[in-house]
Amino acid sequence: MTDKVPKGWKNDKKYNEWIKSLKEKFRQVQLKAAVKVNSELLNFYWELGKEIAEKQKEAKWGDKLIEKLSKDLMAEFPDVKGFSKRNLEQIRRWFLFWNGYFPIAQQPASQIIHLLTSIPWWHNVVIISKCKTPEEALFYVQKTIENSWSRSVLTHQIESGLYERAGKSITNFDKTLPKPQSDLAKEMLKDPYCFDFLAIRDDYTEKELENDLLTNLTKFLLELGAGFSFLGKQYKIEVGEEEFYIDLLFYHVKLHCYVVIELKTGKFKPEYAGKLNFYISAVDSLFKTEKDNPTIGILICKEKNKTIVEYSLRDISKPIGVSEYKITRELPEELKSSLPDIKDIEASLNEVKEEKDND
Repeated sequence: MTDKVPKGWKNDKKYNEWIKSLKEKFRQVQLKAAVKVNSELLNFYWELGKEIAEKQKEAKWGDKLIEKLSKDLMAEFPDVKGFSKRNLEQIRRWFLFWNGYFPIAQQPASQIIHLLTSIPWWHNVVIISKCKTPEEALFYVQKTIENSWSRSVLTHQIESGLYERAGKSITNFDKTLPKPQSDLAKEMLKDPYCFDFLAIRDDYTEKELENDLLTNLTKFLLELGAGFSFLGKQYKIEVGEEEFYIDLLFYHVKLHCYVVIELKTGKFKPEYAGKLNFYISAVDSLFKTEKDNPTIGILICKEKNKTIVEYSLRDISKPIGVSEYKITRELPEELKSSLPDIKDIEASLNEVKEEKDND
């Protein structure tokens, strides 16, 4: 008997398909096992946090309880990092954060606990550390599950204020789209969009903005949200024997529709809505099939007046949303106060000049 692989096996189509399916099945089993382990561990953490809080309250052992508990558990389980004093404090804090929310929550406590135990532990820690309210925290728990965010992506989304921006765009979706597509489309949009990842000069043009966004396509898609599939920039369409160019064309795999995005580096003008309406009509006629939902348009501009946008969209027949974008984050107040103003800088320059003159 020989150990050599028979000739032709490497190119055997049936064998290759079988081994490919086996590998995929094993990965699925590994994933399910990891999810199960995580869920069981977090259910244990939940009960542990509850018991720590109760023991501290009943026996009045205070913080010393966590310190002693950590030493005793780590002596028994030296390889388990989850029993450090710091992590036991996080576990207690995690329980108290959510337990205080249950009496006013719209969902049963069991449903919320199920959601919490469906994401990794350190995702939970990031969420309760950075969110101001349980409502905001629950939003990020649900988004993490929906989008399978890594911890770094979750942190970025929280720090960019997604909770405050999601679904805030001005749209006419309620009038132009059937439910539930109108609700899903509204949730898809943000206002403002944060393009802080761009390194662009102050007096940039629309073409430069578009090029920089596409240079950072991965980050741009992350900011747009899950489901966007990029089809092209300056996408040429022909209507009435004339050529027109759409700034950015996407397909949204969850909404099953084309998405036309127009970029404007200035303030919103009513005529922009008319032009976008025209592009949406053209895409519906040229590309949309019976399987696709109505095409959606998003106009992303530097600035907008809410009343003017609402008037502009009022009689538009195609679904359009208007949002602003921001490139540079506002400087935090604590840093603003520590920076010199122009008078301080001028005074310092004068002092230097005087010193040089006196030398």
